[in-house]
Amino acid sequence: MTLQPVETLLVAVLALLLGRQINRLIPFLSRYNIPDPITGGLLFAVVMLLAQTGTGVQVNFDVTLKPVLLLAFFAAVGLSANLSLLRQGGKRLLLFVLVLIPFLVLQNLTGLLIAWSLDMHPLMGLIGGSITLIGGHGTGAAYAERFAEVSNIQSVMELAMTGATLGLVLGGICGGPLAQWLIKRHQLAGADGQAASPVRNADGDAAAVTTTSLLPVLSAVLLAVLVGQWLAELVSDAPVTLPSFLWCLLLGVLIRNGGHLVGLRLNDAAIDLLSSLTLALFLAMTMMALNLASVASLAGPLLLILLGQLVVVVLYGGLLVFRAVGRDYESAVMSAAFCGFAMGATATAIANMQAIVQKYGPAPQAFLVVPLVGAFLIDLVNALVLTGFLSLPWIGG
Repeated sequence: MTLQPVETLLVAVLALLLGRQINRLIPFLSRYNIPDPITGGLLFAVVMLLAQTGTGVQVNFDVTLKPVLLLAFFAAVGLSANLSLLRQGGKRLLLFVLVLIPFLVLQNLTGLLIAWSLDMHPLMGLIGGSITLIGGHGTGAAYAERFAEVSNIQSVMELAMTGATLGLVLGGICGGPLAQWLIKRHQLAGADGQAASPVRNADGDAAAVTTTSLLPVLSAVLLAVLVGQWLAELVSDAPVTLPSFLWCLLLGVLIRNGGHLVGLRLNDAAIDLLSSLTLALFLAMTMMALNLASVASLAGPLLLILLGQLVVVVLYGGLLVFRAVGRDYESAVMSAAFCGFAMGATATAIANMQAIVQKYGPAPQAFLVVPLVGAFLIDLVNALVLTGFLSLPWIGG
């Protein structure tokens, strides 16, 4: 049985509501800032697995809306970008990139070492390294196809997709606890100079956003999505291309910072509402559509590699990333984001950050630096690092 796009959207909304209630009821989840869509989506995937096991009926989802939600989210992130703040955070961006470069090498060396200890093909170490973790599903699929053709590794595509999926889950789980520990361990102050402490966020706060304030933001988001897709397709054959979501992000930045020339004023609360909603729905759809039976059957030794990577990511984020980018509240938020895209994807990284700032207050520089690095710069560096590893004769890529 396949649910149509609107039906899938309804289930995603229900998964979000479920995740929110569970996070409220279980102190451990709320204390360590596990994102609502991760909780609700995974629980829904478990329910689907039990239903399939008990009745033999498999439910599939038409996720046509999922790419649009992701593009809309990045467009909204761009709309929230004040370039004056980005100039203030320019040094932080450079430091963040510099601390990530050695991590890419370390992540692949970790994967290779564990693969060697398990007597696996060296390429499986890279599959359990930055190919699927930093690279995500898209990079994983591209390299898996190459490995299947050149090295004849069985089920490499399924293993790559499983690695990327499990990494997405682990990245969404570990970021919040790390930031929570850093904030309390170092008694960090928020953006207002006050000690970062939990703030009340009543559901009624969203009432400040009205139709009048939301419509201009929605129009700007849709414009950035449509033009961004068009530009990405226009330059798709160029030697160097940008992904659609980065075009949408950059167009959002352009609209936000150039809109005042034509009298455009956008409501920050409306932007925040739209970006939070689109990201939450995207992640909920991703999580609830997991085929846990397939993941479990393919994981095996790959799970051991990923657990080893998780330890490395948490230690690197807490000990090196946090110190390198400033040792302040923004740095703790960026450390949570680092866990998200080092194990999963940029969307997971930003979900981790949102879970932190909803509890402790805004981190404006982190929300500008992380999307630029996680969505674009890190992929370029990752491609160069992987090219170097695959050129080694003993890896056999």
